[in-house]
Amino acid sequence: MRFPDTLPERLYLLAMRPGHAVPAQAADLGVILRAAALTDLHLRGLLVDEGGRPAATGSAPASLSPLLADPLDAIAKAAPRPWRRWVETGHHGLAGTVRARLVEDGRLDLAERRVLGLFPLRVPTPTDPDLPDALRAGLLAALEGTGGAVEPEQAALVALAAVSRLRNVLPYRLRREHRTRLEELTAAAGPAPQALRRVLRSRRAARSS
Repeated sequence: MRFPDTLPERLYLLAMRPGHAVPAQAADLGVILRAAALTDLHLRGLLVDEGGRPAATGSAPASLSPLLADPLDAIAKAAPRPWRRWVETGHHGLAGTVRARLVEDGRLDLAERRVLGLFPLRVPTPTDPDLPDALRAGLLAALEGTGGAVEPEQAALVALAAVSRLRNVLPYRLRREHRTRLEELTAAAGPAPQALRRVLRSRRAARSS
């Protein structure tokens, strides 16, 4: 089974809840997907860490998805900023952009339903119903160490899902049971997931105050 090419697309599919129009962690999904894009760029060698700030190693390849090319171009043109600032920058509307990309690539259908028989609601549905389950199975295998050598992209996906607290993928029990393993994977995934952790902690504190 061929998975989407970018981490933001894979993470969006993991965040989806069957039959729901709104994915898990919807309030923070924009910054989560932004961190996924930065992580992807870092793993591809298109971003490096310079003193706690991302720096572009060159221009975007012609084949690079706009989901990655856009933040890479923004970082290349801007003054240096900490990773956290880039996680918070450009996240508005990003969930919709990622969803539209998945629809365009034939990964999702938008089925229209009516709430109370009156109000139209568009619910994203995978065109291949086995795809989200396959992503989750790979994630759990990477977490539990049952799938052999773990690809960097898979390790990063585990780290991002854990930091984001995607309970539909990694419930609290699993995060607690594999805490040491998750810390190792998060450290290996680069600066963006760790920056995301600080951003989410701040956003959750602000909502609870």
